[in-house]
Amino acid sequence: MTYDDQAIYISAYLYDDPDKMLKQLTARDDFGQSDFFLVILNPNNDGQNDTLFFVFSSGTQADAVANPTFGEDFGWNAVWDSAVKMQDDGWTLEMKIPYRTLRFEKQDEPTWGIQFHREFRYNRARYTWNPLDPTQGNPGLYHGELKGLNNIEPPLRLNLYPFTTGIASTFDGESETDIRFGMDLKYGITENFTLDATLIPDFSQVGFDNLELNLGPFEQTFREQRQFFTEGVDLFSKGGLFFSRRIGSAPVGQLDLNEGERFNRPSTTKVLNAIKVSGRTPNGLGIGVLNAITEKTSVAIVDEDNDVVRNEVIEPFTNYNIISIDQQYNGNSSISLINTNVLREGSFRDANATAVVSNFQNKRNTYRIDTELRMSHVNFQNQSAETGFSSFLFVGKTHGNFRYSFDHRFADTKYNINDLGLNLRNNRNDFGADASYEIFEPTEKLNTYRINTFVNYRRINDPNRFARFNFGANYFAVLKKSLDAFGFNFRMSPGKQYDFFESRDGRPFIFENFARVGGFYSSNYNRKFAFDVNFGIADIFEDGRDFFSYEFEISPRYRFNDSFLLIYNLNYDNSLGQRGYATEILDNPIFGDRNRLRITNTIRADYTFNPFHALSLNFRHYWDTVAYDGRFFTLKDNGRLELTNLTRENLSNDPDINFSTWNIDLSYSWQFAPGSFLTALYRNQLFNINDNAMDGFGDSLDNLFMQPALHNFSLRLQYFIDFNGIKSVFKKNKQVPLQG
Repeated sequence: MTYDDQAIYISAYLYDDPDKMLKQLTARDDFGQSDFFLVILNPNNDGQNDTLFFVFSSGTQADAVANPTFGEDFGWNAVWDSAVKMQDDGWTLEMKIPYRTLRFEKQDEPTWGIQFHREFRYNRARYTWNPLDPTQGNPGLYHGELKGLNNIEPPLRLNLYPFTTGIASTFDGESETDIRFGMDLKYGITENFTLDATLIPDFSQVGFDNLELNLGPFEQTFREQRQFFTEGVDLFSKGGLFFSRRIGSAPVGQLDLNEGERFNRPSTTKVLNAIKVSGRTPNGLGIGVLNAITEKTSVAIVDEDNDVVRNEVIEPFTNYNIISIDQQYNGNSSISLINTNVLREGSFRDANATAVVSNFQNKRNTYRIDTELRMSHVNFQNQSAETGFSSFLFVGKTHGNFRYSFDHRFADTKYNINDLGLNLRNNRNDFGADASYEIFEPTEKLNTYRINTFVNYRRINDPNRFARFNFGANYFAVLKKSLDAFGFNFRMSPGKQYDFFESRDGRPFIFENFARVGGFYSSNYNRKFAFDVNFGIADIFEDGRDFFSYEFEISPRYRFNDSFLLIYNLNYDNSLGQRGYATEILDNPIFGDRNRLRITNTIRADYTFNPFHALSLNFRHYWDTVAYDGRFFTLKDNGRLELTNLTRENLSNDPDINFSTWNIDLSYSWQFAPGSFLTALYRNQLFNINDNAMDGFGDSLDNLFMQPALHNFSLRLQYFIDFNGIKSVFKKNKQVPLQG
């Protein structure tokens, strides 16, 4: 190791048998089947806030930030340099880690935390420079110390990411083109705090969501794919009040329509800009502020003749804001205060939520206590306002082979954080307990194994009634010789279970004696051909019910060479005699018995030319049919169903469903300079939904291909500008050795 005014430099000679080494080429942050060398730096030397830099034997990079609360966050990306070279007796590497990738204050004689890891992929063995105990505490507590970084100045951290995107799309005979210009910015306000801003946001190259048919009472959600909202959001995730997909999501406004009027609700609102400021002082105080603004969105109201009768605002100009304060202490604990706020212009609803979060670990790292107290307030303007409360408590043993924990979750009926957070349900009073046994030293046949059991007792808070009880167990193991993994799981809900949400009106729906068993087998991915198999069966043992469900998933993969990987996945899920909500008549829920068949096919193909050029294909076809048997029930107040003489003709809509989607994402990425990318993306989408539930797979696919297809092509050029790098051209560096 050595250093100069710009960066820390590291080189390593990693001895190994070249015939055993694995060096699959992958995209950034994708571990694949490759050996790696890891450097961990902690400028505060606090055992909690680490910065990780991975170099793989293939030449690929990965980086992350980590702390005990949220683990490793690979959504964080920095710009740094590395190179590798194969040798007759192993491989060598060089790394340049600029100071702009780290946050630290000027110190006369600094002491940083440091650790090195090396992993041999062929046998999954990992070695560390300073020994650590995997049975107790977080890895950051076992770092060594790096001394000698004298007289370094924290750099001016100003990084600019100007970009331009060209877009062309066609749908149902109509074509559109657009060209966009914008810039993202990172600016170090102080040595420890950074401003991130997307001044003119462009999320056109975000992939399609994996749509599924939602028959349940809760909303369908999807993972965040926009980089600004996935990178460096650990402080904002405290307390579970922040769900970034709310920013720019579909409008929430409700419109009063006259008879015969209708409108099309947009799927998104435009994000005008977003900024976040975050950082942590040397004494462990973390502060984060995030603010985003979305523009006013209007829709056209049309009558029965498709004539536009008026335009109305369905989502006003809206401001989203989060403030998070987190104080770490004891090398392993923290206490946090988080507030989220949504302000909508005019008479639309506003919302506010606050949480106090504590994560306490005793000094010996043997026990942990987590607590969360949350309050929500929604102002419906001219209608009313509601204030709700929620809490969470976890107490657990966190060391040794045998561990256990207890937890409690509570939420009243008015708890609602869904303007900026995600809470699928409230009105709960749940108790749980877990116990597990895990080995950390291999046995004669097993590399590792883990057994855990759990029990849950659930009530609703208002009225104070029993809801559900279940218990189960899981087993996971890895074979020592082959490194194949396998496992089994079991869960049971004995006796009467009360579902207070399926009815949509708060009345319970009773089902009895649910049981499920399943398992999986995953062969070692080091082999050119490998596969995963998952299976499960479920049954309900209840008089008058004829329910049976089975599912299986198979995913073969083949690695043609270090550049080309192909993965196919088939998921087959068949539920016979399923019973649930079908429709409603005069605000009364109507239930029915149904058979549901879901088949999902996905293909992933990656061809990585080198660490800077990659081609990727993702294909997904999802098909889902729901066929009711023609018998329909009303729900009685005691939770039981009563057969009616209703027929399909009595219902306003046929409840049968045939739902199908088709997505293709084909992308090419070229990193032509550090932090600078040229990315081409072609996307194709088909969608169809009707009530032809008896159509087979082939007929449904034919109907899908008859629908208009969305074709979208975008080309994005992003360039990385480091202001500090411009200055260094005119400044001479002085290198000195380091001591560890």
